Amino acid sequence: MFANFPGSIEEIGKRGKEGRTSHGTAIWCTGSSGLDLAGITDPVEAYETMTKVTQTAEEVGFASAWLVDHFHTIPHPSQEVTFECWMSTAALARDTRIIRIGQLVTCNSYRHPALLAKMASTVDVLSHGRLNVGIGAGWDEQEYRAYGDAYPNGPERLRQLREAVRLMLAMWTEQETHFEGTYYQVRGAINQPRGIQQPHIPLLIWGDGEKVTLKLVAQYADACNVGDDPATVRQKLAVLKQHCETVGREYESIHRTSTTFCLMADSDEQARALLPAERKARIGTKVTTALIGSPETIRKLLTGYEEAGVQELVLRFVDGTNLEALRRFARECIA
Repeated sequence: MFANFPGSIEEIGKRGKEGRTSHGTAIWCTGSSGLDLAGITDPVEAYETMTKVTQTAEEVGFASAWLVDHFHTIPHPSQEVTFECWMSTAALARDTRIIRIGQLVTCNSYRHPALLAKMASTVDVLSHGRLNVGIGAGWDEQEYRAYGDAYPNGPERLRQLREAVRLMLAMWTEQETHFEGTYYQVRGAINQPRGIQQPHIPLLIWGDGEKVTLKLVAQYADACNVGDDPATVRQKLAVLKQHCETVGREYESIHRTSTTFCLMADSDEQARALLPAERKARIGTKVTTALIGSPETIRKLLTGYEEAGVQELVLRFVDGTNLEALRRFARECIA
């Protein structure tokens, strides 16, 4: 039993105009990797900045807003403001009306999946059914150890993830959940209310490991997030399609998302000149497929992602607190 994942190309793109993109667009709106709150020392100001960015994204037509799940800045820990992901999810859900709110992605190891399922059910109600739950196996060893968590090896974290998504789906669909796994056990857990989206809250599994993670997507997820350039996306989605055939899943029932950076300027040269050295180093050779350039260039790049199979593209704006950057992107690219 799988949920319908709102925000698909069919639902958003039918309003497309000539020269505009016809797929869903989303914003990576908070945390040390997406919206850059570095330099804002007042935590209240930092939160209100995050809220205003999300509200602006909603106003101009973005389909969804996504939060990172980190306890401090990455890749280098610092004293900069970093808000807890799920508290922020709940708060932003109440500060907005239409835009969907999700996580890219919840680290499975940081919260027991039965508790996470209960948290998500509550947020789904208080958001009036606008929650997406994104989850992954986790990866930041330093952060695990900083907060006192054991850091299992990769295969074990993936086994934990598999049990976790099974348990969460049970908590969202059963009157009383009994689950006996290797890593997680619940005995008569009641989760009321279970949320309001039917048949359950949409679940996105992050990652594009071809042998394990994409198979988990085919078996359990309503959505995936793969690749960060069209060629990689195309390759990973081909593997996902094979897994779907193997397990008897309809490939088109999975909402397909990807992620990239975005910086729009009057010309390609100006956009690249505005790209900070730190971002340039992180993007590396993929600067040619990130959405960096003039409006015309970015529209062409968006078409490449769409042709690769992406239905919703999550954008990490380089100047994430610049509200005019969001407005300009919407004017130029959102149908």
